[in-house]
Amino acid sequence: MKIILIQPNYPSIVRKVLGEVAHPLGLGYIASVIRDEHDVIILDALNLDYTDEEVTDDIKKFDPDAIGITATTPAIYEAYNVAKIAKTINPDITTIIGGAHATFMAREVLEECPYLDIVVRGEGEETIQEVLHILEKKKDLSKISGITYRQNGKIIETEDRPLIKDLDTIPFPSYDLLPKLESNGVKYGVMMTSRGCPFKCTFCSSSLLGQKRWRGRSADNVVEEIQFLESRGIKEIEFLDDTFTLNSQRVIDICDRIKEEKIDLSWSCSSRVNTIDKEMAEKMKEVRCHTIFFGVESGTDWVLKSIGKGISLKDAERSVQITKDLNMNSICSFILGMPGENIDTINNTVNFAIKLDPTFAQFSIATPYPGTELFDMAVKEGYLLTKDWTRYTGTDPVMKILDISTEKLKEMFTRAYLKFYLRPSKILEQLKAKRFFIIKNAVSSAIDYLRSLNKKYNIDNTIN
Repeated sequence: MKIILIQPNYPSIVRKVLGEVAHPLGLGYIASVIRDEHDVIILDALNLDYTDEEVTDDIKKFDPDAIGITATTPAIYEAYNVAKIAKTINPDITTIIGGAHATFMAREVLEECPYLDIVVRGEGEETIQEVLHILEKKKDLSKISGITYRQNGKIIETEDRPLIKDLDTIPFPSYDLLPKLESNGVKYGVMMTSRGCPFKCTFCSSSLLGQKRWRGRSADNVVEEIQFLESRGIKEIEFLDDTFTLNSQRVIDICDRIKEEKIDLSWSCSSRVNTIDKEMAEKMKEVRCHTIFFGVESGTDWVLKSIGKGISLKDAERSVQITKDLNMNSICSFILGMPGENIDTINNTVNFAIKLDPTFAQFSIATPYPGTELFDMAVKEGYLLTKDWTRYTGTDPVMKILDISTEKLKEMFTRAYLKFYLRPSKILEQLKAKRFFIIKNAVSSAIDYLRSLNKKYNIDNTIN
C-alpha cells in the first residue's frame, strides 16, 4: 500500500517565534515500522508552511491508498481539513488519525469530522501495522485493539491496546523522510528516550496516555541513535522526554556512554525539580548538556499541591541553583489561572519566577486539554468557556476562574512576560548572550500591551 503521513499546518505560536518546530517524531516512528512492507512518505506541512493547495498537490502526486494524520488539540481542525482534502481527491482513500487529542476524544473526533475513517488510540506502532494489513486484505477491523472506527454508520470502539513493554524493539524514527532542521545555522534533531509518566499533574495527559507507567530505553540504544544523528551532520539534540532525569542511573549510564564514544554533540532535556541532583547535573554538563527545562508551574505551595505537582518551592530553588552553579541554562515553565487561584497567587508565581531568575521563563494560561483531570473537572463544574480547539494554545483563557475575569487573566499573562524579561538585569544578560530575538519579542509585546491600555483608556474615557 501507499501511505502518506501528514502533520497539518496551523498557526503555531512556536513556529511564529522560532521559525520552526520539532519534528513530528510520532510520524517518524510510524513510518519506520511500516516502510518495509509499504511505500511511505511523510509530509511535515507545519515546518514546510504548506498551503492547502500544496498539500493537495502532494497528495495527488503520491496517490496514496491511506493517509495518516497527527494533530495536537489546537491543530485538530486542520487535521479535519487534511482528511477532507484527501476524500475530495479520492473518496476511497482511508483516512487515519492519531495523537493525544484523537486518543482521548476518539468518538467526538469521528462525529466532528465525517472525512475521518479510523482513530488509532495511544501508541500507534503496533496498531498501525495491523490496521494496514487488514485494510490490504479487506477484512474486519473489529479484532484490532486500540482503534475507534466507522462501520455501517456506527462508531465502533475496540479494547485498549497494552503498552509496548520494550522500547528498544522499536526502530529509530525515519529521519530521512523528515525535513532538516536548523537553528542559527546549526543542524539539530530531536529524540525521545522514554515514554510515560508516573506523576499525577492534573493539567497533563502524559500519565494517562502512558497509563502512569514510565518506560525508558537502554543507554546503549539511546547512544546508538545519537551516533546515527551525529553521522547525519546533527550538532544539537533536544530530548523530548517528559522527564529525561527520572532514572538517575540511566542518565549517568547514557552520559558515560556518550563520553566513551567521544560523541561531540550539545544537547538539552527536561527534568523535574525533584529528580535531579548536583552529581547528575555535573555528569550531564561534562558531555555538553547546556539547558534543562523544569516545570515549576506555581509560586505558591498549596497551588502546587492542588494540581498534584508533587514538588515544593524549595525543590525549584535548589534545582535552578544547581544549573547556575554549573553555568548551565535553565528554562522554567509557569501556569497562571489554575482553579482556586486568585490575583495574589498569580502575582506570587510571577515574583517567584523573578526570584528564581532562570535563563528563560515560559508562562502559560491554565488550559484544560482533553485527557487531563483538569479537563474532566472543567466539564463537570461547567468551567469551560469554549470547545473551539484552536483557542487551546495556553495563551488564551478557555476556562472560568471564579476570582479572576478572563480579561484580567489575559492581562496578567502579558504582564508576566514583560515583568520577567524587561528587567535591566535580564536585558543585559540576554544582550551579553546575543539573544537579540528575546529582547525584540519582549519590546514588541510591551508596545502592543501599551497600545491596548491606551485603547482601553480611550474607550473608558468616552463612556464616562
